[in-house]
Amino acid sequence: MKSLRSRAIVYGLVIVLGLLSAMPNLLPANLADKFPDWYLENTLALGLDLQGGSHLLLEVDATELLANNPGQPEDLLLKDAVERSLEVVRRRLDETGLVEPSITRQGKNHILVQMPGVADPAHIRELLGTTAQMTFHWVAKPDESRRSAVLRLTDATGEQEYVLEKRVAMQGEHISDAQMAFNQDTTEPVVNFKLDSEGTRLFGDMTRQNIGRPLAIVLDNHVITAPVIRSVIAGGSGEISGSFTTAEASNLALLLRAGALPAPLHVIEERTVGPDLGSDAIAMGVSTGLLGAALVIAFMLGIYGRWGLIACAGLAVNIGLVLGLLSILGATLTLPGIAGIILTIGMAVDANILINERIREESRKGKVAWMALREGFGRAYSTILDSNITTLIAVSLLFMVGSGPVKGFAVTIGIGLLTSLFTAVAFNRLVMEWWIKGREREPLTIAGFAWLDRLSERGVNFMKGRVLGLVLSGVLSIASIALFIQPGLDYGVDFTGGTLVEVRAPSVSVDELRTTLQSQQLGAASIQEFGQDGDFLIRLPAEASSNTGAAHPVDALKSAVTRLQPDASFPKVDVVGPKVSGGFSDATILAILLAGAGMLAYLWIRFESHFALAATITIALDLTKTIGFFALAGVEFNLTAVAALLALIGYSVNDKVVVFDRIRENLRQTPDMPMLELLNRSISSTLTRTVFTSVTTFLALLPMGIAGGAAVSSFALPMLFGIVIGTSSSVFIASPILYYLSERRSRKGLAQLRPTAEEMRKELELIP
Repeated sequence: MKSLRSRAIVYGLVIVLGLLSAMPNLLPANLADKFPDWYLENTLALGLDLQGGSHLLLEVDATELLANNPGQPEDLLLKDAVERSLEVVRRRLDETGLVEPSITRQGKNHILVQMPGVADPAHIRELLGTTAQMTFHWVAKPDESRRSAVLRLTDATGEQEYVLEKRVAMQGEHISDAQMAFNQDTTEPVVNFKLDSEGTRLFGDMTRQNIGRPLAIVLDNHVITAPVIRSVIAGGSGEISGSFTTAEASNLALLLRAGALPAPLHVIEERTVGPDLGSDAIAMGVSTGLLGAALVIAFMLGIYGRWGLIACAGLAVNIGLVLGLLSILGATLTLPGIAGIILTIGMAVDANILINERIREESRKGKVAWMALREGFGRAYSTILDSNITTLIAVSLLFMVGSGPVKGFAVTIGIGLLTSLFTAVAFNRLVMEWWIKGREREPLTIAGFAWLDRLSERGVNFMKGRVLGLVLSGVLSIASIALFIQPGLDYGVDFTGGTLVEVRAPSVSVDELRTTLQSQQLGAASIQEFGQDGDFLIRLPAEASSNTGAAHPVDALKSAVTRLQPDASFPKVDVVGPKVSGGFSDATILAILLAGAGMLAYLWIRFESHFALAATITIALDLTKTIGFFALAGVEFNLTAVAALLALIGYSVNDKVVVFDRIRENLRQTPDMPMLELLNRSISSTLTRTVFTSVTTFLALLPMGIAGGAAVSSFALPMLFGIVIGTSSSVFIASPILYYLSERRSRKGLAQLRPTAEEMRKELELIP
């Protein structure tokens, strides 16, 4: 108690700083003007799925670069090509006037381009897909046309062929500036270019020695124009003409100014979200989040009364700290990130419930207030730590293998677990100690459900149905595996590759749409109605997509729909190439395996091998049932679904750690108690916490599951199902498996737990 004031000052400073960091995200416009810019910049950025925009994942194709540089280290050539490509892409996008595009390297040879506010990236895709390698070649003389040292190239239309000297007369890298202009005589659009000093000298010598010869200007292996040199060009400038439109001349000038790419770029993934869909996602996330929080608060107040009010205050502080830390880190808030915050609300209450139940348990033993608080927090701390660490293992793997919004989900959950640990163990304890100040030696009463208390004290013979529970679980898991095989999962484009386009065309029927798509050689497209009349999901399989991520089929599809309804909109476009989808599949399997292995190792260290094995087997059974739910309910299996699976692994093992921790505690206290009786007592004593935690997490996610829509259904619905499965398996599956493993261990003459340091010391003292 002596440190109450000092802790209050320290914790208060931490909380105030966290809330001040979160405040710029919530300030209305009329108040924001009164704060300095440096403070207002400390805000969360909205992801493209919330503000609308497009992202392109580009792959650097270094095949030709490697072929032209034999003997050079491959790793260095790729690295150099990617770095130079990043710079060229940045210059090109800056030239287009895009507002704050994000250009980052991803992996070994990929570049991620994010463009807020861009609803149709077709122009950008074309701009970035052009290498813009410009060279100058002399047209071959008649007597040279049959030699091997010539190039045979056509113009952009493919109609006219040119025979050129293979030797490059001058590289396009000497062009220092290029601007679109209009020819004074013909008024047609042209490109005027200027050369650097070296190019000026070289071009002057070339034209002086070759008056009367045609000089071809070649862009990406196509001849743009081949004018005849009439006089010496010594001024370091020139004109490129080629029957351009104004847009074509502007694009060519932009490409020449920005410079050539060292290697071709292929679009292997494209995602677009319209601004309306983004604003709808924000509204949905905020409304379902607030409703979920209200349900959790109402439940906590209902079961714990004023002590529930302390937990609710800690929950409010926790959410503020999560937003503050995300703002400090400059994180990007995505729709899965909002889902993560909502899930954090439910999981954060877990620690509060665990502490409250431990305090109530100590109070029922007759301990005074300060002793009940001390013992309750002390006994709950290790359980909270174990459960949070196991969840963090799953979240860390999700961050490592995920991409974009899924990483945002992992970061949100990870930060939420850390802040909930602070609010539950530090902040709530401080408030509770302040609450009982002056009444430390009086009895402490925390409200609860009396019938659950009586049930816990009397005990329930859960292990009586252990055989039935294991058999039923096994049957359901086998049935789930059968459903996984047939009919299988409804895989999203994240895993199958291909294209998914959301269309809003109220005046168009399905038959009209299908007929039009077939006329555009898009007959392989599948059309699904959803939502309101005129809302369609159109899927194009990977086979119908080009190697550049189905960019051209998307344009053809949009063109076909707008012929039927000119004002049709395309709120969402997802294009995933086969390389990306294959990588997602491999990463998903790896993440699940690593999550299981990581938790197995941690539980093995913290408990014992049979505890770890029982938890791992139970989680595997939980996962198979959840996979069966995906197949039976027809919920799309996509990257968001992977986030749900890994979150469920963390949640499920969290639940089992609480039960196992009580089993371990009882084994230490009463090692001679029959195992069945000990397991029943442990499950019964944690029953209230198990039920309350599951209810609060379920309530937090329920509004999202009901009203979240298709955008989050792959996360919310499996999570709701998984909470029920994970909770029941902690009682009816994990403990029976642990029982049989412990019996097997006893037959081998092994102890159920390794000795503690104190026990080992006592054993050593007995040795003569």
